Amino acid sequence: MSRRGWVLFALISVMWGIPYLLIKVAVSEVSVPVLVFARTAIGAALLLPLALRGGQLGMLRRHWRPVIAFAFLEILAPWWLLSDAERTLSSSTAGLLIAAAPILGVLLARMTGGEERLGRTRWAGMALGLVGAAVLAGPHLEGGSAWSITEVLLTVLAYALAPLIADRYLRDVPTIPLTAACLAFAALVYAPAAAWTWPTAMPSGSVLVALAGLGVLCTGLAFVVYVELIKEAGPSRALVSTYVNPAVAIAAGVLVLQEPLTALIVVSFVLILAGSVLATRAEGEVTPARELEDVRS
Repeated sequence: MSRRGWVLFALISVMWGIPYLLIKVAVSEVSVPVLVFARTAIGAALLLPLALRGGQLGMLRRHWRPVIAFAFLEILAPWWLLSDAERTLSSSTAGLLIAAAPILGVLLARMTGGEERLGRTRWAGMALGLVGAAVLAGPHLEGGSAWSITEVLLTVLAYALAPLIADRYLRDVPTIPLTAACLAFAALVYAPAAAWTWPTAMPSGSVLVALAGLGVLCTGLAFVVYVELIKEAGPSRALVSTYVNPAVAIAAGVLVLQEPLTALIVVSFVLILAGSVLATRAEGEVTPARELEDVRS
């Protein structure tokens, strides 16, 4: 991979690894609807001009049903669930559990008639990853934390279903127009709830920075960088950033929020990440060959 490719790879790994930290900071002072609205509105404002300049938004009319389904599964539902869950869970736990999404995606693709080939290595990877998720979630399955874990697992399910919609019904739709339209739609949906729960006092500087970071860095700019990385290094290498994101999420939580780095987190990290690599591996190849065109939190 070229030097430019490595720079893009490092950028996207950070951009999609720190949202968990920023969400944790933001939900301490603003409501979930305000958070999601701010993120989607800022992201849409950045990407819509690019989509309009390319003149590709018109093709979305032919696919409006799968576009709405994709927006619901990729943004509307998971961003609410994940943000609400982080009121209780640490950003490290949330980020690591989300890493199980590729594993569930492979299984769902197989169950819904996809052409996924599941050899022994991939079955072993799925089992390994699910064991890692269970080890991490187990201690939280009581009281308020039980619902938060459920919210994150529902987020994982949504993130696993969304690529199936994109792969089967939206293959001819470019990423940036699709993302811009979904973000704009989500912002409109969340606008009434955000207005109803708008904070009566100006949030602190750290929360404003977190909201701006989520919208500008982790949503708008992240997709531009990801598309450029795919062009530079190909989809297989771009997908490897999926495996780096949880490490960034854990490091950010530990270094910035002083979240504990326990042996349980380390063990779960190894199991989930090893499982993800094995489960998403194309048969006979070392690296995954499937592109994830999504808006991971």
